[in-house]
Amino acid sequence: MQEKLLASEKTIAAEVSGLSPELCRVIAARYQESSGVRYGVSPEAFQGCVAAVVERYGADFHEQEKIVLVRGLHVEELVLARACSLGNDAAWADFLARYRGELHRAACQIARDETTGRDLADEFYAELFGLPNQQGRRVSKLDYYMGRGSLSGWLRTVLAQRHVDRCRARARDVSLDEEMESGATLPARDETPAGVGDARVEEAIAQTLAELNTEERFLLASYYLDRRRLAEIGRQLGTAESTICRRLKRVTSVIRKRIRKRLISGGVDARRCDEILEELDVRDLQVDVERNLRQEKKIQTF
Repeated sequence: MQEKLLASEKTIAAEVSGLSPELCRVIAARYQESSGVRYGVSPEAFQGCVAAVVERYGADFHEQEKIVLVRGLHVEELVLARACSLGNDAAWADFLARYRGELHRAACQIARDETTGRDLADEFYAELFGLPNQQGRRVSKLDYYMGRGSLSGWLRTVLAQRHVDRCRARARDVSLDEEMESGATLPARDETPAGVGDARVEEAIAQTLAELNTEERFLLASYYLDRRRLAEIGRQLGTAESTICRRLKRVTSVIRKRIRKRLISGGVDARRCDEILEELDVRDLQVDVERNLRQEKKIQTF
């Protein structure tokens, strides 16, 4: 664990180099509210962790917007998640004491069956603890939690999606007719992911996608739908890979800001907006994302 912490802290200088002194002071103040000391997460590591969140969600924000973003983070839960992903025993003990019972109940409610729910929860714990990747390094699903919504809500949402993924995988082997004849139905989620079924969310997303120009549609469709590499997209457009990377970050950041602005204008609380955008899975929406992005896809170069 210590080796991983040291390796992580080596990247901090690069991550925080673009932060203003005022933003660094705000981050330092929030460290006092976290459990960093208990879990061995240093102030420098915490700053790097928060800087990564700012980079991901607030790259195009003004200074004051970044400060608001940092002040709204669930820093205690964010540090707990990061410490667990690093293998800290105290963090894992606290995590299990706080969330294990809740997740077990949620899994059983989602699966509508005690045995299936127990299996679902066990698989989910394995993903949270970390599964080895192709290089043999343990990767925890908790690395994807960014502290913008509650950890409890994020866990329930990911657990529900994990159940849907399992059902989809099973559907490849068992036909719908066989399922219906046996009397089985797809279990309903006990907790609907944030934003699903809210017409304001779907309308905001649809309107924002409709505003995209041809170049933006092409970038997003090529990278997210066609799964093409940045270098491949760059070769087609006669542009450097790094340039494509920057443009993708800019486009996704702009899309997020526009959706957020529309939701707030529609009467959704700012913090609730952030939770919706953090937890939402577009596969649960009645918005044809692919159709929107495929429009006017043919372009020349940027």
